[in-house]
Amino acid sequence: MEELLIVDGYNMIGAWPELAELKKKELGRARDQLLEILSEYRVYSGLKILVIFDAHQVPGMGKKIKQYKVEIYYTKENETADEMIERLVNKWRAKKVRIIVATSDYTEQRISFGYGALRKSARELRDDIEKAKKSIRKTAEKIKYEPLRTGIPLKGDIAELFEKWRRE
Repeated sequence: MEELLIVDGYNMIGAWPELAELKKKELGRARDQLLEILSEYRVYSGLKILVIFDAHQVPGMGKKIKQYKVEIYYTKENETADEMIERLVNKWRAKKVRIIVATSDYTEQRISFGYGALRKSARELRDDIEKAKKSIRKTAEKIKYEPLRTGIPLKGDIAELFEKWRRE
């Protein structure tokens, strides 16, 4: 079954300390950093990810773009992220998709849950992302120190020489 993660973008930015601090100086960079983090998590988790940003932070007519293989939605003016999230949950549940809504907004969690979506707080999503990063690092370290495997049997000094070349 396909899984979909819908993320309340500004909610995450406000809840994650490193992004909240960055937001004070450069909101655009905080948004970009969130999208990069979610993009990396998408590759690891296999989830389809939609990120919603309120129009009151970025005025406009509402738009959808795809960046970092993550779908990004900016709401229309006078439309909240919560309203768009509810609309998207309704749309996707008809497609028999497992939906997870990531927000620390308690009201939005309850409404999304009422529509059949699972809920995840900003802290829980951050914890999941940190676990994914640790797992990736652990796998990378394991691969990094695996001996060279070739179809040609090499012994002693020759094997060490080839391994040295490979690592350079």
